[in-house]
Amino acid sequence: MTTESTPVPSPAAVPSGAPVEITGAEAVVRSLEMLGITDVFGLPGGAILPVYDPLFESKKLRHILVRHEQGGGHAATGYAASSGKLGVTIATSGPGATNLVTAIADAHMDSVPMLAITGQVFSTLMGTDAFQEADIVGITMPITKHSFLVKDPAEIPATIAAAVHIATTGRPGPVLVDITKDAQQAKFSFRWPPKVELPGYRPITKAHGKQVTAAAQLIAEAKRPVLYVGGGVIRARASDELLTLAETTKAPVVTTLMARGAFPDSHPQHLGMPGMHGTVPAVLALQESDLIVALGARFDDRVTGKAALFAPNAKVVHVDIDPAEISKIRTADVPIVGDAKEVLVDLTAAYRTVTGGTAPELDEWWATLDGLRSEFPLGFTEPRDGLLAPQYVIERIGQLTGPEGVYAAGVGQHQMWAAQFIKYERPNSWLNSGGAGTMGYAVPAAMGAKVAEPDRVVWAIDGDGCFQMTNQELATCRLNDIPIKVAVINNSSLGMVRQWQTLFYDGRYSNTDLNTGHDTVRIPDFVTLAEAYGALGIRVTKKEEVDAAIKLALETNDRPVVIDFVVSADAMVWPMVPQGVSNSYIQYARDHSPAFSEED
Repeated sequence: MTTESTPVPSPAAVPSGAPVEITGAEAVVRSLEMLGITDVFGLPGGAILPVYDPLFESKKLRHILVRHEQGGGHAATGYAASSGKLGVTIATSGPGATNLVTAIADAHMDSVPMLAITGQVFSTLMGTDAFQEADIVGITMPITKHSFLVKDPAEIPATIAAAVHIATTGRPGPVLVDITKDAQQAKFSFRWPPKVELPGYRPITKAHGKQVTAAAQLIAEAKRPVLYVGGGVIRARASDELLTLAETTKAPVVTTLMARGAFPDSHPQHLGMPGMHGTVPAVLALQESDLIVALGARFDDRVTGKAALFAPNAKVVHVDIDPAEISKIRTADVPIVGDAKEVLVDLTAAYRTVTGGTAPELDEWWATLDGLRSEFPLGFTEPRDGLLAPQYVIERIGQLTGPEGVYAAGVGQHQMWAAQFIKYERPNSWLNSGGAGTMGYAVPAAMGAKVAEPDRVVWAIDGDGCFQMTNQELATCRLNDIPIKVAVINNSSLGMVRQWQTLFYDGRYSNTDLNTGHDTVRIPDFVTLAEAYGALGIRVTKKEEVDAAIKLALETNDRPVVIDFVVSADAMVWPMVPQGVSNSYIQYARDHSPAFSEED
């Protein structure tokens, strides 16, 4: 993954000053300020209240009051994922802290740098089942890079500085700092910078030269290579270096769900997204390759299908900053531990040395891949029920907004369509919950992205199911002048679950109808709901209304916009690899699978 996901300065880089007597709560605020944090999402409560008092007077920290702690957590991840900066969220003890757990797990799965600060009951009450007590350190230890418990105010500056360092270096991720109320209230002598000691924490960034040379040799010898690009390339800010390697080796590139935008969709070497709902060329390129160069990717089950049958004839070069990921699922012939940005530079140089500048001979491979691109282009059929095609709606959002926009998706069919039908030309433009698959991610993540990137258009592309989980953050957006655009792809159901019920459960739609869309009671009415939150509400039911609604949303920047796109419930996400089978059996459409080769 990466070592440089945020410009937050290290404690040593901040000028020191004379010690001053302050409370632990004041030290929390002062430490965040000294570390260059500018935006914080949070919700106060009793156990964190001491911190909110000095926060009230801070001129350097913008605190955004969210309506639910999960919203604050996802806003912090959206902030980080769209900008590369650290996202910060604050919550109180007990239910406030546990409401953050889903967002923390999400950041952990997707390697997003996030700092969660929580209040804890008095240290003298811990372990007594005190009011609003929860062992949040124990709860979150498996889903953070580290979780700290602070009982001594003198430990607060060093702990927060250490937490920021851990969250933003190596493979980025969430770090939790839990601070007892008595530690917040007590006074101590504050001095900056603090002494930070993290014995054993030494992320490797520079790869071993012999391994890089071995990888370059394999690429030079390969007849059917593929660059398998994961989200680590985006976290490492290594898109330019990836482009150089790709154009030097002439190898095809596939970008995972987390890596959309790491390599331009418009580039002729880009085959699209691999995986369960990837493009046919991307899926079969991996499956029939003789060499996979995995860059910041982790061989997720949604990419590999049945792992034992994945790319049976391929050797593997695996580059990752997290040594735990290498050979975890697929044994690497050449393992390379290091920062993707540095490794890509070294790998390109080594390839040029190995080949002596000779052009690779990949004409036969590209003829096969171009044939797949021609025969199996990404597309969709118009719904038979006369309702809107969701793919068309999402495609027009991308076309009218352009590549400089930021697109945050919820989870489900609309997520896959947004990954497929919007063209991504730059990193950090696509935000989604890839590993955890968290419904409710889109609206708060878009809110965080708009705070981090106020000059960009930010869309939340959501489903009617996902939208009902976190739409209360529209209030936060309206009151804090965060004018996001929300496209509700309203098929009146839990769409992806319904698709599986159609395909694998004989159309038995058990508990997936939501009654929000066409020909239903419309509870809730999303237009009325939007207006109640002070947003502009629009409903679109006809194809000829789509562009006008999107353009109105793009022109409206004084408040959030919610567009209720009433789409067909029968639309499905294609292509698709059924779970538990080889990727060779990818279905281009229902009952339509391309021919494939089992030969070497």
